[in-house]
Amino acid sequence: MKRFWIKRGLGRGLGFLAFGLLFITLAGFAVMSLWNWLVPVLFAGPLITFWQALGLLLLSRILVGFRGGWGGRGWGHYGHPRHAYWQQRMSARWQQMTPEERQQFKQQMKEQWRNHCGPRGFGRSWAPEPETNNGPEPTTTRI
Repeated sequence: MKRFWIKRGLGRGLGFLAFGLLFITLAGFAVMSLWNWLVPVLFAGPLITFWQALGLLLLSRILVGFRGGWGGRGWGHYGHPRHAYWQQRMSARWQQMTPEERQQFKQQMKEQWRNHCGPRGFGRSWAPEPETNNGPEPTTTRI
């Protein structure tokens, strides 16, 4: 019985290793192909080899980090670790509010959203901007 589990575990381990090597190889070829397609044309840069592409992948992982960034394994679904703190505070505050206070809070948030995060970008309102008259429009002159 133990031999079966050992063989099964060894088979899974070799499968993961093979999949990992295949993934790294495909990623290396993708980086090499994209680099050799874009960089020489856009920036007059050099062509790179497969091994240099793998080096670029490793360098980017070292510089950016191995955790996956926002929403990665280390930070959970919401992103930054401090988010849980603010979520707990807001939840406790929400539970202490009366239904009228909750309704008022919702209305204030809607107004704030409309006034600051409208369709024209952050800090812009929904109302159209007033037109300013800075004098006559410039005209073209013939020389």
